[in-house]
Amino acid sequence: MRKNKVGSLATLLGFGMVMSGWGYAGDARIDSWLTKDSGRYARIYANAAAQSARSTSTTWSNGTQTQALPSYSGVQELYSSANWIYLRTTGLGLHTMGPWPANFPNLPVNQHAFYRLPRQGTASMTHALTDLGSIGYFVDGVAMFDSRDGFVWTGSAEGNGVGYWNRDAYVNEGPTFDPANAHQPGNGAYHYHANPIALRHILGDHVEFNATTQAYSESVGAVAQHSPILGWVRDGFPIYGPYGYANAANAASGVRRMISGYQLRNGERGTDTLSASGRTSIPAWATRLYAVAATQSGPAVSTAYPLGRYMEDNAYLGDCGKIQGTDFDLDEWNGRFAVTPEFPNGTYAYFVSIAANGTPIFPYNIGRAFYGNPTGAAVTTLAETVTTNYMGGAQSPIEGEVSKWANAEVTLVWSALEGGTYRVESTSQFTGWIPVAADVVPVRNRVTKVTGTSENQSFFRLVQTGMANFDSVTNTTTTGGPGPGGGGGGPALTSVTPNSGNRGSTVSLAMVLGGMAPPTNVNPLSATVGTIAGSNLSRNGTTVTASFAIPATATLGVVTVSVVFPGPPGMGNVTFTLANGFTIR
Repeated sequence: MRKNKVGSLATLLGFGMVMSGWGYAGDARIDSWLTKDSGRYARIYANAAAQSARSTSTTWSNGTQTQALPSYSGVQELYSSANWIYLRTTGLGLHTMGPWPANFPNLPVNQHAFYRLPRQGTASMTHALTDLGSIGYFVDGVAMFDSRDGFVWTGSAEGNGVGYWNRDAYVNEGPTFDPANAHQPGNGAYHYHANPIALRHILGDHVEFNATTQAYSESVGAVAQHSPILGWVRDGFPIYGPYGYANAANAASGVRRMISGYQLRNGERGTDTLSASGRTSIPAWATRLYAVAATQSGPAVSTAYPLGRYMEDNAYLGDCGKIQGTDFDLDEWNGRFAVTPEFPNGTYAYFVSIAANGTPIFPYNIGRAFYGNPTGAAVTTLAETVTTNYMGGAQSPIEGEVSKWANAEVTLVWSALEGGTYRVESTSQFTGWIPVAADVVPVRNRVTKVTGTSENQSFFRLVQTGMANFDSVTNTTTTGGPGPGGGGGGPALTSVTPNSGNRGSTVSLAMVLGGMAPPTNVNPLSATVGTIAGSNLSRNGTTVTASFAIPATATLGVVTVSVVFPGPPGMGNVTFTLANGFTIR
């Protein structure tokens, strides 16, 4: 980079330098995921005092849930095939999580989640019930849970199980939510049941944040734009924030809050009055979904069991003589067919439900059942050929952002890996690189470095020299230590598929690059499995494939897999390895 040519920083930052455009432009199922800050540690306010002092923690423990090492936030890997999107996430929010009430026992922890979502949503005639646990993921990598808290009326009391009066999570567990409207059970799975307001603030969806009170609230001004995609449900359909086009078929019709299709059974808008009749019957939407008679007894409405305590305390307005599109916007699954900014030709989409004052209202994110076929689910491995769309966290590329030159000083700004260390080097004519700043430490995942130079013309490059141990998204092991250019945390293979082969056979391996992956136009020089050299090398994005003929006399056991690339000028070759990455059988 010439010090007097602002904007050319990208040309000489070495391996991993990209500007933007992971994934495929125009494909919302890939492009909508929040990945910019995946190299930032997840943080919590451990308690109210820590929040008041603005003292965040990157490790924590309460004796049950323990985050012993820092973990990176949210989405860490994205893959795609013709039919599926694969998401790997820690499940930890990009915003500071917590605090939770002093009597709430749980803390979030890295979930090492690997989840598959359908590339295309398809309508269903049967509308399967939502289940407990993740029913999809928000674009920050945090899990989406349905509107229940897992307790039902059993006939004489409330308990876990299956029933026809399901407790509403927001009503009953809302006091345990943090300012972002999220909490976690005993396994530490941080999740949203309703209105993910901190995520909406990050996305610019008509939400304000009060830095003094650390509280989020709905903006008081007029709504200016359609809500963004907040997440993807496991049936393949998107969920948007609460604001959509006034006319579902017309993007020029203005934007307003979407009106829920549900009404508390309080006698208003054509509903019955449970406080008078008692909980002697479930609403029509529930009889359809549960395939049972309407006569199902619940506890009488009282102080102990107030109206709104159960999901079935709400009626669908379409069953009360009201008309969707006239009296309300969202159907019984909490969505509608509509044009949206990402789908100008229309799609089925869910919308977050809030009241005019911003309070979450039933059914919150989606109804008691999926609109489409819920084929998305947790997976353990990639069982098909995929395109690698994004590698983040410890594998995040260095991204130059801003460069300035004034008074013989250059200001370099780049995104970095929190926990990493970096070195800045310069040269005047590419005859040798001279270190000008060493052991540069990011503030979170950003670095601003001012460096002086007396040269009339100087070029700069960045080298990652170290990486602290962290809690990996792929498992519970730690990764860190030395990297390229004299130090640390850099080239690595994140996976090798398949990871074993028999003596006397030839295997074709797919080796996924991590760390600071070389530019896509740089091809590998060689690949080895132990001492066995590979042939027929090829590269597709961050995946290198090669064939390996395993001798019949090869030593049995685990070996290291390596791929060698030519490095940037003056740095020599760079080797990407995965220790114990392959087993010879």
